[in-house]
Amino acid sequence: MAKLPIIIAPDPRLKKVSKPVDVVDGNIRRLMDDMLETMYQAPGIGLAAPQVGKLLRVIVLDVSGEGEEKHPYKLVNPELIWVSDDDAVYNEGCLSLPEHYADVARPKACRVQYLDEHGKARELEAEGLLATCVQHEIDHLDGILFVDHITALKRNIILRKLLKTKKTAAGAMA
Repeated sequence: MAKLPIIIAPDPRLKKVSKPVDVVDGNIRRLMDDMLETMYQAPGIGLAAPQVGKLLRVIVLDVSGEGEEKHPYKLVNPELIWVSDDDAVYNEGCLSLPEHYADVARPKACRVQYLDEHGKARELEAEGLLATCVQHEIDHLDGILFVDHITALKRNIILRKLLKTKKTAAGAMA
């Protein structure tokens, strides 16, 4: 397994829509394993393929707490097929927007249809943090970032700070 570089916003690749995976093969399984390793090392609780430069509808997540046994999910072509009417607000962050957080309201529960790492059709019923994480990662597949769910003012402040950090880092490398 290999740790993959995580794309940091603002980057136009994070705003692109990902393509469905035609066949779940060894390359896709290796990508998911590498994404999980990258996510755990970051550390994070979810990662979408576009965040590591792959415009494929693939996400991985694990919302198990510190000290708990890992419970990773690997979802190919995930699709929301139901969301609850009730919302929950979580203070969300993102590996592509390091050190920035905002309260985001999303449906409290959801049902997702997807293919597992063996290409088998599955469904996942999720609520609470898992539901929020699944929805957050599926958003990435559609070029949507968590900051797209907050006010334009807050979003612009966060994106300007990230751009400044990127420019400072690029200047230090030169």
